[in-house]
Amino acid sequence: MPRPAPLLLPALAAAALLLTACGTAHPGGPAAGAAARGTVTDPPVDGVRVTSVTLPSLTPGPSPTRGGHGVHADPLPTGTPGAPRVSAAYEVTNSATVAMTYTIVFTFATDAGEAMDNRTRTVPGVGPGRTVRGTVALEELPPGASPVTRVKVLRVTKVPANEAPAPPGVCPPTGIRVTADDGDAAMGLRVVGLRLDNCGTRAVLLDGYPDLTLLDADREPVHGVRVLHGSGGIATVTGFDDPPRPLTLAPGRSASAGLMWRNTTGSGDAVDVPYVRVRARPGADPVTVTPHLDLGTTGELGVSAWKAAP
Repeated sequence: MPRPAPLLLPALAAAALLLTACGTAHPGGPAAGAAARGTVTDPPVDGVRVTSVTLPSLTPGPSPTRGGHGVHADPLPTGTPGAPRVSAAYEVTNSATVAMTYTIVFTFATDAGEAMDNRTRTVPGVGPGRTVRGTVALEELPPGASPVTRVKVLRVTKVPANEAPAPPGVCPPTGIRVTADDGDAAMGLRVVGLRLDNCGTRAVLLDGYPDLTLLDADREPVHGVRVLHGSGGIATVTGFDDPPRPLTLAPGRSASAGLMWRNTTGSGDAVDVPYVRVRARPGADPVTVTPHLDLGTTGELGVSAWKAAP
């Protein structure tokens, strides 16, 4: 009488467990060497939240056990060439009635809350009531750096899509691209530069100062701030008080102006201006930039005249 064939299920199950422990990749899932960790920014920050974080997984390696040899997991060293990067999935939901362009700063931090790096993403033209999803990844940190385990939304700015600064290399329909730099700070003095590029096909005529509207966090006009032509005695900066002169910008040429203020505080309420609506000249189409003017209690902002820029 023939003997029954031995059952293979225990062996197959053991093999499956071994493959799982070794980090076998599955189609459609995280690649080998990465593990998804659930986390949510709740409540969202101005409609933006992190929905999940992917961290470098543990790499299996041999380790002696009481029964002989076993498998244990060692962290993949930060900065290892080719190592999986920390990344986060996020979503942006626009509850406004017009399309908005979002600029988001994400912080990559340790378990102790130490910020290791920031990453900025711009999400253009999110329609009313729409949700847009994306990912942001951390570049490799130096070897020995503390491991990143958290990603959070640090700051969100959002402007109507038709007023958002054009990205580098893109010329808006007006033929005029207006941007703001990151600014400079020294001893309480703040200076931010505005740049106007004539990327169109016609000459642009300028004569005077940028036309500014200061806006609060809800993009409503800020009252009680004096906008001064020139420094107004705030500080002495070379060229800031040069008088305005008529300026004709041929296609491909640029102009610059500056904003100056002190963020000192005294009596009264401090004023923060996260948004500035800029018109190259009265009646021009507006561009809203986000230099975040922390004016303190001084209540004054100096603006220099347009002048030719390299």
